[in-house]
Amino acid sequence: MSPNGSDRSPRRPMRRKLLQALTAGLVLATATGCTYEDFPRLGMPTPTTEEAPRILSLWQGSWAAALATGVLVWGLILWSVFFHRRSRTKVEVPPQTRYNLPIEALYTMVPLVIVSVLFYFTARDESDLLSLKKKPDVTVNVVGFQWSWCFNHIEDVPGSTGDAKTSKELAGIPDRFVEDFPANAGGVYDCGTPGTRNPQTNNPGPTLWLPKGKTVRFVLTSRDVIHSFWVVPFLMKQDVIPGHTNAFEVTPNKEGTFLGKCAELCGVDHSRMLFNVKVVSPERYEQHLQDLAKKGQTGYVPAGIAQTSHEKNRETNNL
Repeated sequence: MSPNGSDRSPRRPMRRKLLQALTAGLVLATATGCTYEDFPRLGMPTPTTEEAPRILSLWQGSWAAALATGVLVWGLILWSVFFHRRSRTKVEVPPQTRYNLPIEALYTMVPLVIVSVLFYFTARDESDLLSLKKKPDVTVNVVGFQWSWCFNHIEDVPGSTGDAKTSKELAGIPDRFVEDFPANAGGVYDCGTPGTRNPQTNNPGPTLWLPKGKTVRFVLTSRDVIHSFWVVPFLMKQDVIPGHTNAFEVTPNKEGTFLGKCAELCGVDHSRMLFNVKVVSPERYEQHLQDLAKKGQTGYVPAGIAQTSHEKNRETNNL
């Protein structure tokens, strides 16, 4: 029997319970040091670029941290509910704790630490994913418009004359991207409509061909409103903004045909802004460019609304 004559065993100290909960949370949190293959994808598709595993790992780590935090919080709530429930045999109010400075400091510091850690990993990965090489292997100007996509392949293709660096159709693209265009790139293009279908899969939308193992830079421009270019298994998307040019790079490492879509609500037919990405061997990719040239799809379609002077000045000051 306890000293007060009750049949109940004495309660375990709160400090011991808290230590057990913190230990369990620490084990879950440190498990995020494993590679992305050691965790389920948690709803994300299988990565198909060299950069995508970094995004998947960040996604998995965020979920693991959220789960560890949830287990700790749920544990403290349940512990408090169970061990501080009102006794059936007693009516007095239990001791009240007020102005506990260590606990209040803990409640303040722990969220700050969690947010700081998440911010660090997000900023680190974002900086790496948005970095651009000086000379990418392939450059594609993705043009979004209501309600489909055009793809300007900025390449020196036999049968296509001209120069992407002086093309009036690409005049809206800032100089910092134009200077990396290959010389004498007459280029070819491919455009779609909502009714376009991929001949192999019958999936809706135009098909963008890319070479496996080559670094591809997407230069994103819009003709009208804000769209968002998202190739689902690339795990990477970026807004396509009129008057502002975005860009990012990926290196596809798996052949196949993958789904893409607009991820920004851009109007009444937003749901029809679908496209496909077909990753093939470099030799097959070069053949595709020549096939587009033979069809007469040489040169470039207009890239869209020109970069505003304000944006050009801002980017120049940040260089």
